[in-house]
Amino acid sequence: MKKILIANRGEIALRIMKTCREMGISTVAVYSEADRDAPFVKYADQAFLLGPPPSSQSYLLKDKIIDLCLKHQVDGVHPGYGFLSENAEFAELAEKHNITFIGPKSHAMNLMGSKLAAKAAVKKFGIPMVPGTDEAVEDPEEALRIAKEIGFPLLIKASAGGGGKGMRVVNEASELKEQMERAISEAISSFGDGAVFIEKYVTSPRHIEIQILADTHGNIVHLFERECSIQRRHQKVVEEAPSAVLTPELRHAMGESAKDVAKSCDYVGAGTVEFLLDENLNYYFLEMNTRLQVEHPVTEMITGVDLVKEQILVARGEKLSFTQEDLKINGHALEVRVYAEDPENDFLPDIGTLKRYVRPQGTGIRVDDGFEEGMEIPIYYDPMISKLITHATDRNNCISRMTRAIDEYEINGIKTTLPFCRYAINHEAFVSGNFDTHFVKNHFSPEDLKPNSDELKRKAAIFMTYLSKNRKAGGSENNDSPSSETPTSNWAKNRKDY
Repeated sequence: MKKILIANRGEIALRIMKTCREMGISTVAVYSEADRDAPFVKYADQAFLLGPPPSSQSYLLKDKIIDLCLKHQVDGVHPGYGFLSENAEFAELAEKHNITFIGPKSHAMNLMGSKLAAKAAVKKFGIPMVPGTDEAVEDPEEALRIAKEIGFPLLIKASAGGGGKGMRVVNEASELKEQMERAISEAISSFGDGAVFIEKYVTSPRHIEIQILADTHGNIVHLFERECSIQRRHQKVVEEAPSAVLTPELRHAMGESAKDVAKSCDYVGAGTVEFLLDENLNYYFLEMNTRLQVEHPVTEMITGVDLVKEQILVARGEKLSFTQEDLKINGHALEVRVYAEDPENDFLPDIGTLKRYVRPQGTGIRVDDGFEEGMEIPIYYDPMISKLITHATDRNNCISRMTRAIDEYEINGIKTTLPFCRYAINHEAFVSGNFDTHFVKNHFSPEDLKPNSDELKRKAAIFMTYLSKNRKAGGSENNDSPSSETPTSNWAKNRKDY
C-alpha cells in the first residue's frame, strides 16, 4: 500500500498517520467543518472535506469516503475506532471496489457484532460463559421462568451494540418486566435491534481484555491482557497492562481462549476479546471488539509492538513476524482518558475552549491527542481530548509516574477527568489491586476532589505508606515518586479555570 485514507478524526487519525509516515505511506484525511483546523488535517498529505459537523453528514458517509478513495488512488482505508470501524457494510463496500479495508473481514464483524451470535460461535470451543440464555428473549413470562433458574441478580443485555446501552440490572422478580421493556426500548432506539438476552449478574466483576493479532496465513497470537475496570457509565476511564491480579497460569488460559475466539470467526487483523473476571478469578467471555481499541497504547508499551503497523502489514497479506514465544511483558503501563467532562457533576460533558494546553513530558510518558491550545472541543463527538500513557519498570512506579504526569498536564478553560483519574489511581483500592467495575459507585464522591479534602489527604498518606513499604522490599526507579505532602497539581491550583 502506498496511500491510506484514515476514515476517522482526532487523536486516533493522527496516531495512525504517524505510523504510516514511518512506513513511507502517504495519508489522506477526511474531515468535517468542525475539524477544519484540527492537527490531523494539517498532518495528512491530503485532506478532503466531508460535510457539516454532525457525523451523519460527515464521518458516517460511507459512499462519499469510498468515492474519495477511488478518485485519489487510495490503496487502503483505516477506520480507527468508532464511526465506521465496526460497520460490516463499509468493509464490504471497500472490498467490492478493491480497496483494502485495514481490519477484519465483514463476516467476522457481523458474527461478533451480535452478542448472541458470538456466544453461539465461541461455545463450540469450550470457552467459559456467564450462565444465561443463548437466544433472544421477548416474553416477560418466559424471562421470569429463566430468571428463577439462573437466580437474581441478573442482567438484561441488548444483543447489538455496546457502551452499556440496552443493559439493565434486575435484583428481584418484581422489577423484571419493567426493566426488560426499558432494555428493549433502548436497544431499538440505539441500535435498531430490540433483541435482548439474560445473564447471571456477576456482582463484583473485573473487566479484563486480551489483545490478539491474526494474519491471513493462520497465525494467531495474543499480546497479553489489559485491565479496564475503572469505568463510568459502563465506559472505561483508566486502563493498565498487565492486570494486578492475573497469575501466569490464568494469563495463559485467557490468552488461549482469546485465540480460540479469533478462530471461531476466522479473524484477521487486530482485535480484542473481552472477559469478565469474578472475585474467585473465574473468567467468562463477554464479547469481541473487531477493531483497534482506544486503550491499545498500554499494550504497545509493554510489548514494544506497534499495533497499527501490524494491522497494515497483515492487511498487505504479510505473515506475523513474531510468534507467541517471542512476546514478553516489559514493565507496566497505565492509560487515563482525558475527557472534557466534569467529574464533580456526574461526568457531564464540559465543552469549551482550551485556553491553556501544555502536555507533560519526560521518560516513560506518552500523550496521544488531537488538539492544540486555543482550539474548541466540538459538541458533536466523543469529548475525549487525549490519552495520557505512562510506562515504568513496575506498577507502583508507573502509578507514581502517572501522578506526576497528571500534575504537569495543564488544561485550562474546561473541566476534565484528570482530577478523577489522579484520585482513582492513588486510591488504596486501586493501589492494592482490590477493585472492580463498581469503583466509582463504591469509592468515589465529588467531594473527594476538593483540594483540601480530608479524604484526599488520608488516601495520599495510605498511598505513600504503601509505596514506602514496597520500596523497602526492593522497589526501584523512585525518581517519579510524589511528594509526601498533600498532593497538589496544576488542576488543583487552577480549579477556577476549569
